Amino acid sequence: MEPDWIWGLAGGFLIGLGGVVLLWGNGRIMGASGIIGGLVDGSGRSEWADRLAFLAGTFGVPLLLYPFFSEVDTHISQSAAVLVAAGLLVGIGTRLANGCTSGHGVCGISRLSVRGIVATLLYLLAGGASVLLFRHIWGII
Repeated sequence: MEPDWIWGLAGGFLIGLGGVVLLWGNGRIMGASGIIGGLVDGSGRSEWADRLAFLAGTFGVPLLLYPFFSEVDTHISQSAAVLVAAGLLVGIGTRLANGCTSGHGVCGISRLSVRGIVATLLYLLAGGASVLLFRHIWGII
């Protein structure tokens, strides 16, 4: 099995495990965009400590692992403008869809949520269309 597949399998397992721990631990769906959005717009004030702990783990663990895995090639664009634009567009899209890949895709599909399944299908189609347009037609990424 190629290393990329092993990394993907391990990452998927850890995301799923994180979703289970959060759901069993405090009854919340692990939707990263909702967790961040609740801090930004103030709707999550009552759970700010849980939200900050989630974000600290999300950003802190990769920083702790970086010395051991600093040579991982992600094939991400080298253009800062492209990365910023992509991040902003993903953020806007997740707010419009009321969720992201972790909320709809991982947690929604595993609970057989029709809304999660439909949202996941739509953002996968949008992602495929974006790659076709931005990489293969325009050559931006």
